[in-house]
Amino acid sequence: MLLDGPAVASLTARLSEVDQRRAARYPGGRGGRQPVHTCYVPASRVGTATPRDWGEQALAAFEEHGFDLAPGLAGRVKTKLLREPVEDLRIDFEDGYGAPATEDDDARHAAGCLAGWHAEGIAPFSTGLRIKSFDTPALRDRGIRTLDIFLATLRDLPPGFVITFPKVTAAEQVEVFAELLGAFEDRLGWWRGSLTFEIQVETTQSIVDSDGRLAIPAFIAAGGDRVVGLHFGTYDYTAAVGLGAGQQHLGHHACDFARHVMQVCAAGTGIRLSDGSSNVLPVGDTQDVLAAWSIHYGLVRRSLEHGFFQGWDMHPAQLVSRYAAVFGYYRESLDRDARRLAAYAERAAGGVLDEPATAQALSASLLRSVDCGAATAEEITQATGLSMDVLRAYHRRAV
Repeated sequence: MLLDGPAVASLTARLSEVDQRRAARYPGGRGGRQPVHTCYVPASRVGTATPRDWGEQALAAFEEHGFDLAPGLAGRVKTKLLREPVEDLRIDFEDGYGAPATEDDDARHAAGCLAGWHAEGIAPFSTGLRIKSFDTPALRDRGIRTLDIFLATLRDLPPGFVITFPKVTAAEQVEVFAELLGAFEDRLGWWRGSLTFEIQVETTQSIVDSDGRLAIPAFIAAGGDRVVGLHFGTYDYTAAVGLGAGQQHLGHHACDFARHVMQVCAAGTGIRLSDGSSNVLPVGDTQDVLAAWSIHYGLVRRSLEHGFFQGWDMHPAQLVSRYAAVFGYYRESLDRDARRLAAYAERAAGGVLDEPATAQALSASLLRSVDCGAATAEEITQATGLSMDVLRAYHRRAV
């Protein structure tokens, strides 16, 4: 005998609020394109052609020093450096900039350069700035003033604009910053919610708070829909946990712990993750450059294998090893991912029974390969037998 319908309904009704909370907090992937990197350029070094200059410097380094890549990969990397060398760029007013007396003028100049990049058609897919932290009243006031000057000079908000909020240690900082952005929008006449930001996870307090709880969920709740990313800060974090200089690198297990916490806290929220940087720069003679490229290549591959599809680049020549690693990663998995997705679509997995979540992940990987230039839409369609619209539907789990 089956349970009485009204009795079951009265019990499960108690879960409706749970369902609503879960749907609001975990809406799923954000969709659209995620850059493979964020390039940090000190505000004092920003110029009218910075994105193009980075590409030219990277290409010159590639041609001077060479880099042993798989057949066909070198051509793809060179094409990328010519057509779209920088996918995401942050004008840095924090650690990479310092505290010069010219910050007001630099903020106006940098905002003018950003507007100029868009007018000239050389702007990266996404851009923004990193302000100073809210660590102390002096830094907080300086960061707010710089942001105020920058936005007022910019006037019109360009597409893909995002602000980096560094060294967060408390949810209240995130809450105040989110409200501050609302005040800027009101003053400038921009629509509410147009200013978004990414939180830098580079303090121990951004992993575990003073009460012993994971801190990131509270950060996300405090920032609401304005929080679009979590970016790991390699060197501040490794220093904060007491590692010596020789152990301060992305491959350290302390970084793995922090990244895994970020990953679990962001899963299902639509908030994107970015890994940190390598301070071993490809400069000097060929031997030094190749050694630095090898280190950076390995770290980028490691990040990708851990599910971090974006990372920081601090020097133009790092674009060579960035794209070599990213393109190699996606092209090596392209055929396998395409076959599995095609089999899933035909409901004939050939011994591998995949779930809808796996199809979502496979389509996401193939879409990312097209977004960054590792593969073309035609290649993906030919390999899977599926249109890009169908892949996007799988990614949204709409099929």
